[in-house]
Amino acid sequence: MTAEQKLEKDKAEKPTSWWHSQRDNIQVIVIALAIAFILRIFVAEPRYIPSGSMIPSLLVNDRIIVDKVSYLFNQPQRGEIVVFYPPQSPAIDDTSQPFIKRIIGLPGDRIRIESGKVFVNDRPLTEAYIAAVPKYDIQALTVPPNAYWVMGDNRNFSNDSHVWGFLPKQNIIGRACLRFWPFDRRFGWLTTPQYGDRYPQP
Repeated sequence: MTAEQKLEKDKAEKPTSWWHSQRDNIQVIVIALAIAFILRIFVAEPRYIPSGSMIPSLLVNDRIIVDKVSYLFNQPQRGEIVVFYPPQSPAIDDTSQPFIKRIIGLPGDRIRIESGKVFVNDRPLTEAYIAAVPKYDIQALTVPPNAYWVMGDNRNFSNDSHVWGFLPKQNIIGRACLRFWPFDRRFGWLTTPQYGDRYPQP
């Protein structure tokens, strides 16, 4: 056996290092984690429902996906369920904890609540998704620019705009688009009510 052949044999028999043998796997894991991090920060993220304020549409401990991209290209629409950081208010202890509610009033809309009905631009809002009619009244208010009026579907057990006022657009994290857990008959896309053009602004 020549010296060159002996050297090649020694190389073949020498055990490779752990790093060398696992390098490709580690690189794949690092790239996957980086992609997941980017997606969570900029595209979509999972959230869970901590309270009953959105019953019956969303139940406590439901898991949802929040779409964080749509509002970069489109304006929030009436009926969409949004996740957001609540504004500063004496009625809110911790504004770092996200809330989830439904958009009822758009910028420029005139909102009032009277006799168990929500009125948008002086027309009663048709709402098949609420748990019960509101047991409180609100005098007419106009939603300011770059703000929204949001309410929980469980109207009488929701810390929402009727308590702390308008939601600034800049506080919105994204739109709740998919309920993915529990994996039962409620699994699926969260649909937006179709109100049509019944509530034109004055």
